[in-house]
Amino acid sequence: MENSGSHPEVMVPPVEGVAGGGTAYGWSESGIQDPNLLRGSIDPLKVHSSELVHVWCMPNSANVGPQDMPRPLEPISLLAARNERENVQIALRPKVSWAGSSIAGSVQVQCSDLCSTSGDRLVVGESLKMRRVVPILGVPDALVPLELPLSQLTLYPGETTVIWVSIDVPTTQPPGQYEGEVIITATRADAESTAQCLGKAERNQLYQELKSCLDVVEPIDGKSLDEVVERVKSASISLRRVLQSPSFSDLYLDNGSVDLMEEDAISNLSVRVKLSITVWDFILPATPSVPAVIGISDTVIEDRFGVEHGSSEWYEALDQHFKWLLQYKISPYFCRWGESMRVLTYTCPWPADHPKSDEYFSDPRLAAYAVPYRPVVSGGDTPKDFLQRQVEILRTKNHWRKAYFYLWDEPLNLEHYEAIRNMASEIHAYAPDARIMTTYYCGPSDAPLASNNFEAFLKVPEFLRPHTQIYCTSEWVIGNREDLAKDIIAEIQPENGEEWWTYVCMGPSDPHPNWHLGMRGTQHRAVMWRVWKEGGTGFLYWGANCYEKAMVPSAEIRFRRGLPPGDGVLYYPGQVFSSSQEPVASLRLERLLSGLQDIEYLKLYSSRFGREEGLHLLEKTGMYLGPERYTHEHMPIDAMRGEVFRTCRAESNF
Repeated sequence: MENSGSHPEVMVPPVEGVAGGGTAYGWSESGIQDPNLLRGSIDPLKVHSSELVHVWCMPNSANVGPQDMPRPLEPISLLAARNERENVQIALRPKVSWAGSSIAGSVQVQCSDLCSTSGDRLVVGESLKMRRVVPILGVPDALVPLELPLSQLTLYPGETTVIWVSIDVPTTQPPGQYEGEVIITATRADAESTAQCLGKAERNQLYQELKSCLDVVEPIDGKSLDEVVERVKSASISLRRVLQSPSFSDLYLDNGSVDLMEEDAISNLSVRVKLSITVWDFILPATPSVPAVIGISDTVIEDRFGVEHGSSEWYEALDQHFKWLLQYKISPYFCRWGESMRVLTYTCPWPADHPKSDEYFSDPRLAAYAVPYRPVVSGGDTPKDFLQRQVEILRTKNHWRKAYFYLWDEPLNLEHYEAIRNMASEIHAYAPDARIMTTYYCGPSDAPLASNNFEAFLKVPEFLRPHTQIYCTSEWVIGNREDLAKDIIAEIQPENGEEWWTYVCMGPSDPHPNWHLGMRGTQHRAVMWRVWKEGGTGFLYWGANCYEKAMVPSAEIRFRRGLPPGDGVLYYPGQVFSSSQEPVASLRLERLLSGLQDIEYLKLYSSRFGREEGLHLLEKTGMYLGPERYTHEHMPIDAMRGEVFRTCRAESNF
């Protein structure tokens, strides 16, 4: 969808409801020191960038939108364990316009390696990456990768642009303090530099963009009129993105493309953001302590990327999604919905006797995997023979302890519950130790198990036993009464291998923790705090790519009607924002990861001082007291992590 905002020359990502641009008001905020700069043209090579651009830093839990106002610039100081990702945000807002056009101007953003006094490094492009925060429905959410070590950003009048900086600390990284900087330099346009700036990477980018247009438009024979129109719109969007790229800026701006500035100019005129991170010797476990199983719709992938179910391209597409998602320490499962909320779930699209099966299931980052109840791709086997063979193979593997079957989502009546019983009985006939997971928020409506709804809900384990081992309940049922979690746990029999997991979806709603678009950053992160505090041993989320149907990879993203914005969507197709085929993470997905990492800190602290002390730490720091009482600020998060570092590093002789 084209945006009709205040910058007609500027291409915005084809996402429904993306904020169109700044208001161009409020220049009284500039605080510029030299009044002469307001007269005539401004040459950024003769003016310090701090006179042209506000630069400030924000914690990763902040939602920094286009209209957020500047704050003082302070050095960045972070703490991270090994095998942990830590993030921070750098915000930019122009004070004046120096480009002589509808844009305020351009800046170069360059980051250095982070180095310790002993010579160890966190290398740019490997451990340190930058992404641009793109608003979705006006809310900061999509994280679009930037080129490293140097990237160019266009700034607009009255708009704040945000860079998301991620630092991934390898497991083998030596502990110590690492320091570096992010250098931000306002640039001028210089037509003569266009050819010089257009290197191989840029030419390849343009080539891929133009090729993608042909790929979208050419195969239209036999397509419906609606699909042809959608493909033409998508190609138009891609072409406009090419024309509005920096490589052609000299053709639509008063001046040319941005010059790669000389080193001394960068040194003298740039804003330097100091960045330091303390790496300590705690190593986050390779396998997350709490499995977070996240659904990926295979039909959405098939439709949007035009891959036929069971084809080699289909396997390749699912494999790409699986591998990309593992970096977030979640356990993906692919899903296909049937009638009455019956669901076919599987983590590996290949059968158990395929080499890929062991590759997937043995990956230490995978905490749990879904085993399909029937064939994922049609073959010669009957469903019964397929199930028996899969189970017999997998039971011999060390990773079988990770396996579970997810057969039905939120059963509502006796017919649904009876179907679960029958399928579970068939599975347990081949594998008595198989784990069946059932998600639910109520008992069967046509056979009340108790005098009121909550009591009936509590009786579900007794009703389903022994046909379910993982009882996965909605956080919506608990509401703000954490004491009800204790009632649920009292019905679970861990001595018989039973577990209690939880899930969120369209509920619970604000102010409770969830992953809806527009919620606070701490609200997103608190989803996992709640899991740990209530005592759950696993977590499920129904979908991460469940946007409305589209037939072209670069098509506009639309959230499903009837659901809260963002529900069921944790990442976006890369083609929506560029020619890249790599998925684009959301802020909410990053905060999911941060919440999982917070659990490892709390688990370490509790292993040293006991769970009660761990719970006390949550309350003492003010980080999380309950689903309606958690911090809205980032400081308590740092306080919790800092206390774990301070108390646990001494015992490990850091």
